[in-house]
Amino acid sequence: MLILLAFIIVFHITSAALLFISTIDNAWWVGDNFSTDVWRICATNTSTCMAITDEFNEYQSIQAVQAAMILSTIFCCVAFLVFILQLFRLKQGERFVLTSIIQLLSCLCVMIAASIYTDRHEELHQSHGYRMEVSKGQYGYSFVLAWIAFAFTLISGVMYLVLRKRK
Repeated sequence: MLILLAFIIVFHITSAALLFISTIDNAWWVGDNFSTDVWRICATNTSTCMAITDEFNEYQSIQAVQAAMILSTIFCCVAFLVFILQLFRLKQGERFVLTSIIQLLSCLCVMIAASIYTDRHEELHQSHGYRMEVSKGQYGYSFVLAWIAFAFTLISGVMYLVLRKRK
């Protein structure tokens, strides 16, 4: 049982780390001379960055992605704290339902963020607010990590749902 508990804790911490990296790092959309995420666009050859502001046509979509990724990260961290509290407070044989619900909310938020970005990427990268051509790019590793974090949080949420506290 102790090995299972250690695995679940490591799996949850890995999910949180993936969410933090995909939310913060500047690699959702990359090209030869630029990288962009949901916060800013950076030119790699001059190392200059420009924040994405309301002068962009699709700023509302970017704000929705920002909000969903932040909520997902917060829910994942709160779920871990609730899990630790429930670990010591639940009676033997009870399930970690509250932890599961919070983790599944985190899963839902990251899915919403990545789905919005996937759906709106053409409009996002053809905005006239950019000072460089960013339409000729591809999805970066932060975007991929967001989808991996979706799978990890989903699996983690289901694990908490079926997990019972045992001796």
